[in-house]
Amino acid sequence: MTRILTTSRGSNIEKFSSQDWALFAGVSLIWGASFLFIDVGLDAFHPGVVTLLRVGFGAGMLALVPRARRVIDRDDWPRLVVLSVIWVGAPFTLFPIAQQWINSAVAGMLNGAMPLFASVVSALMLRRLPRGAQALGLVVGLVGVVAISAPSAGDGDSQAIGVGLVLLATVMYGLSINIAVPMQQKYGSLPMMMWMLTLATVWTTPYGLLGLADSSWSAASFAAVFVLGVLGTGFAFVIMGSLAGSVGPTRASFITYVIPAVALVLGVVFRNDTVSFVAIAGSVLVIAGALLASRREA
Repeated sequence: MTRILTTSRGSNIEKFSSQDWALFAGVSLIWGASFLFIDVGLDAFHPGVVTLLRVGFGAGMLALVPRARRVIDRDDWPRLVVLSVIWVGAPFTLFPIAQQWINSAVAGMLNGAMPLFASVVSALMLRRLPRGAQALGLVVGLVGVVAISAPSAGDGDSQAIGVGLVLLATVMYGLSINIAVPMQQKYGSLPMMMWMLTLATVWTTPYGLLGLADSSWSAASFAAVFVLGVLGTGFAFVIMGSLAGSVGPTRASFITYVIPAVALVLGVVFRNDTVSFVAIAGSVLVIAGALLASRREA
């Protein structure tokens, strides 16, 4: 367990490079759309089916890449197994279940707390608290997330069970991004993510099969989950792993501050949602928090 619960600093402690910003923007856009794809998938599929197809498509996409099939050392398999459960299997199952009771705005707002958990875990493991621009960015970004999500949060019934499930998934994300960094720096993102998603497919298969009886067929739902799996899971996890290995787990986790902003824009474009001044102001704060987080580590 001691070998698993460790993390590493990023290889780049200076301000974000242009490549870091490209990775940051890419995964923010992709994961910002994930809540929309989950909602469309749930129109026809049981939450277990959504999770299984999402993870399975992601694993299949990465398996097609020869470099992703690199062998992982036996000593690193315990960490890989833990990551497959707490970074993919469990949270990917919890989010579709939770979104049966809470809307995507509430889920996005709660998911925006991930940097807080990542920062706490990183501080405990590295015995170093975030300071300076990173600490300020943490606060500013969180305020922005709340401002963006608050106007839309009242559109649905935020039941306690849904909130609890999303918070649990978010805590898992904060832990996972920390313990994933040493493996990413050793093997690269492709092998780590391919094997992790393959294992997670095994763990999520029983629940997915049980959900088939409560599912119906819909081409739109299938297409949404397919994109969610290939792009939002396989491709996005490779990007996130690369970003975390470069800038460290805490600064990489700041992408969750941008995700609600992306979700808000998609809601306006595809669902005719109205945007309040508070949400616009929140978007500005989110960008400001990300810029502060990208500064050189104190």
